[in-house]
Amino acid sequence: MRALWSMLALVTLLGCESTYYNAMEKVGVHKRDILVDRVDEAKGAQLETQQQFKDALSEFRAVVSIEGGDLEARYKRLKNEYDDSETAARNLSERIEKVESVAEALFDEWEDELKLYSNSRLRADSESKLKATQRQYRGLLSAMQRSEKSVEPVLAALRDNVLYLKHNLNASAIGALKGELNTIDRDVQKLISAMESSIKESDEFIRQLK
Repeated sequence: MRALWSMLALVTLLGCESTYYNAMEKVGVHKRDILVDRVDEAKGAQLETQQQFKDALSEFRAVVSIEGGDLEARYKRLKNEYDDSETAARNLSERIEKVESVAEALFDEWEDELKLYSNSRLRADSESKLKATQRQYRGLLSAMQRSEKSVEPVLAALRDNVLYLKHNLNASAIGALKGELNTIDRDVQKLISAMESSIKESDEFIRQLK
């Protein structure tokens, strides 16, 4: 039953997207323009995610490095950073999905319209440009998906540590969390690197498409 509902939701989403593209086309905004905008929005989401996880790392470092103080308050600050990180990760995934949606629609339309050419030279040139754009897009999507996956281990580690601190608000809990700092630090650095690579791919893709 869950699979059925997921399929229905996907069909509904695709139908809504198709209606949106058609409406935008009527006012002179084409799928190529929407793709550029969505890639730029995904790039912005990556920058926000990158900064949010830096902030979460800073808060985690503060929690495990400060002796004494109000453990409840420190837990709440870390929990807030985790919640913000979860929101940023969800927003990033949604932005990437929107990029995929319009890219697929654009390429399907482009391929269909190749059949309408009567001039073989122009058709061949357009087909060559389509294939080049698809190749570059695949590189972009791969970079985006790597950046998205880099979020998962950091989010999981933060969740584990927030839960542990919630149920163990004492000095020994802080000592236990200290051992997690290096792992989280390493994973955040991997996340930042993956985001930077994807952001560069986004800039280049936008430049080529405009």
